[in-house]
Amino acid sequence: MPRPPRRIAVPLIVACGLMMENLDSAVLSTALPAVAKSLGENPLHLSLAITAYLFSLAVFIPVSGWLADRFGARNVFRTAIVIFILGSVAAGFSNSLTELVLARLFQGLGGSMMVPVGRLVVLRTVSKAEMVSAMAWLTTPALLGPVFGPPLGGFITTYLSWRWIFWLNVPIALVGIVMVSLFIENTKEQNVPPLDWRGFALTSTGLACAMFGFETLGRGIVPLPLSISLLATGAAILAFYVLYTRRTEHPILALSLLQIPTFRASVLGASSFRIAIGALPFLLPLMLQIGFGLSPFESGMLTFAGAAGALTMKMTAGPILRGFGFKRVLTVNSFIVGLSLAAIGLFTPTTPGWIILGVLLIGGFFRSLQFTSANTLGYADIPSVRMSQATSFASMAQQLSLTIGVAVGALLLHFTQLLRGGGALDAGDFVLPFLFVGLIAAVSGMTFLRLPADAGAEVSGKRLGRRPEPPAKLSTAPGE
Repeated sequence: MPRPPRRIAVPLIVACGLMMENLDSAVLSTALPAVAKSLGENPLHLSLAITAYLFSLAVFIPVSGWLADRFGARNVFRTAIVIFILGSVAAGFSNSLTELVLARLFQGLGGSMMVPVGRLVVLRTVSKAEMVSAMAWLTTPALLGPVFGPPLGGFITTYLSWRWIFWLNVPIALVGIVMVSLFIENTKEQNVPPLDWRGFALTSTGLACAMFGFETLGRGIVPLPLSISLLATGAAILAFYVLYTRRTEHPILALSLLQIPTFRASVLGASSFRIAIGALPFLLPLMLQIGFGLSPFESGMLTFAGAAGALTMKMTAGPILRGFGFKRVLTVNSFIVGLSLAAIGLFTPTTPGWIILGVLLIGGFFRSLQFTSANTLGYADIPSVRMSQATSFASMAQQLSLTIGVAVGALLLHFTQLLRGGGALDAGDFVLPFLFVGLIAAVSGMTFLRLPADAGAEVSGKRLGRRPEPPAKLSTAPGE
């Protein structure tokens, strides 16, 4: 039997890893209330299980490109799958929140290498003429995880055990390891600059202190003075890193990229937007299951609509960007997404299911349009020699903002509980958090107002009369 073309085989193999990661995240979000009950924890504290994974991604993504250049893309990608699956198995055997968080941190170490290194595998395998087709094969299967994750997670949690949501990754990983070994070459760079160990130590320590301080702020997990001290320490270390990069030839995060207007607008605007969107997978299942009393399976059957809307958008992003351009799409679309998030906060236990499905489906479409547009704009003016730096920087910013989003959602929910005097969560506690994250999403569009009207025109194809290539070459993150 003849082997499939490399432009199809390699992207599909890489997509296997991306789908596994996206499926894991989507399934866990649906199962959080059940996991909290099983471990005897406050559901709000289970946000640590999500943020631990996202934080691990943000910390280790910058070093993944160097590892692939030094040891070979196939070796690193295959190792990433092994680490990810070991973390998944450990998470399934967790009997406390501490054990689960540690397992998720280890799992995130593998995930941090799968996404950027997997993308690098594809870029190094196919020719430029095959790039659009290859990226289509890569991104479409990866989006199936968020589509099928919520209903699958709800079914497993309702009728089996939440532990199976982690063990489900094992057969997918085994197939992926075999296929990577058979089809992917171990490409590497000949002249690799030394790893910026000092920069890595500064960024990882600074991010760890700042994010843990923010995640625990006012939540009663640790004393308040400790949270504030960690926040201040993390901010100081990161500020020192900014000074450090000015006298370092090969910094692990090239902050000089922010001097490029389109990249700066993409990173800053998309990061604030992702903070709002990052709260959604945490808040929505809690509202449907704890606030509305739905089972995990019923909740999952509703929340999958957002990912289905995102999958639909992938076929229309090119024509929309050609017709309206980046600036108009990114500014107007952010307000549409903000309204859709605020509308979720107005749901009640008596809201008909078809209305919830419709709002989530439409919101998912426009959320994905914003991600696709911002991701593509970010690489519009990046020189080819700096593309790997830009990819690492943007991927780190994506995961960091999603981490902050989960923490913001948990903090807002805790605040609304305190306003009414404490007690168990109810449906009314979710109104303020959704209105607030909707406001964040809407305001994020202001970042793009300073862009010229023709920003990224060569990429979008606006007024150029040709089909743009880059929208298919987007930098995917979970759920995007």
